[in-house]
Amino acid sequence: MDNLTLIESFSEFKDDKFIDRVTLMAILEEVFRSALRRKYGDDENFDIIINPDKGDLEIWRNRIVVEDDNVEDDNLEIAISEARKIEPDFEVGEDVSEEVKLIDLGRRAILALRQNLTSKIHEHDNTNVYKKFKELEGEIYTAEVHHIRHKAIILLDDEGNEIIMPKDRQIPSDFFRKGDNIRGVIESVELIGTKPSIILSRTSPVFLEKLFEQEIPEVFDGLITIKKVVRIPGEKAKVAVDSYDDRIDPVGACVGMKGSRIHGIVRELGNENIDVINYTNNLQLYITRALNPARLNSMKINEDNKTVEVILNPEEVSKAIGRGGHNIRLAGKLTGYEIDVFREGVEEDVELSEFSDEIDAWVIEELAKAGLDTAKSVLEQDAEDLVKRTDLEEETINDVLKILKEEFED
Repeated sequence: MDNLTLIESFSEFKDDKFIDRVTLMAILEEVFRSALRRKYGDDENFDIIINPDKGDLEIWRNRIVVEDDNVEDDNLEIAISEARKIEPDFEVGEDVSEEVKLIDLGRRAILALRQNLTSKIHEHDNTNVYKKFKELEGEIYTAEVHHIRHKAIILLDDEGNEIIMPKDRQIPSDFFRKGDNIRGVIESVELIGTKPSIILSRTSPVFLEKLFEQEIPEVFDGLITIKKVVRIPGEKAKVAVDSYDDRIDPVGACVGMKGSRIHGIVRELGNENIDVINYTNNLQLYITRALNPARLNSMKINEDNKTVEVILNPEEVSKAIGRGGHNIRLAGKLTGYEIDVFREGVEEDVELSEFSDEIDAWVIEELAKAGLDTAKSVLEQDAEDLVKRTDLEEETINDVLKILKEEFED
């Protein structure tokens, strides 16, 4: 393989990988110098001239002419008898430049050249990919499903970059097939060895925030500010919004007429229930809004340990807590306070935990998730409603109701 053929072969990388001319030349020179060091022990006395566009490559070895019996380093010095084979009029002390053909390096060296070049270009590509996606952290990105694994979905973008969406970054109701396009937010980008690891997330609160920016012009323009987003992916989310322009209703602008603006976001998130509330510095009002749709009678705030006790009518408790405790949990995350719920005027009630001898602990826990932690709070509900609000079977519900009724009949 001569110089021309090899450099033309290397130049293919320029077209395949979209590497600029200057970068390719730098990589090529580094690769050739590495080969020269392996062959001759040093490369400082070599000149490398590369023109990838034309397929030109020249390597010149520079040595000093010495007497025949004075050659100490044959890489840096050349005997006068050898020099005069190149040009007959060379004298001792002069510099000799001699072209080195790639074939002189040996077949193995040429194969190593190509392998080294491939490695360097991949390393260059990986560095560029890392830099590109590092700048995209926190931004929405779309890629196509390439392979579905048990613990992750492997995606490819239009440039063939591999992106990973782990199982725990997928909304529970998500279902994708190969070839589907997926939108998510670039959550993190790390270099593992020399390869970038790009993680896409659909469960991050940032994804919901960025969807608001995409779908609602006032948010994109900065007229409405998103103060905080909290989510239980695929189930429920709360978004606190504010506006510095008194003429703008931030909640109304985000939701739209009959929910027209937020509908697309809800559909993207697998019908996740999204509560949009007005942010306020008034903590009592903020907590009241966060617990919507429940109506509060009163509250007691302890700012020292970040807790609040809210008093509600018994029929409002389940609304404040929400299915599976989602509403009260998100309200706590949104406000930064741990919220405890108490019923107004409830007397002679019994905690469900008192029935642990008769009712299995997991049943009591399931009822508590629905905001039902006392006997009367359960008895106030219809059996049909209890089945809907919990993951319990109708037979189990009826058994629980029977046990609780017997307690109060006695």
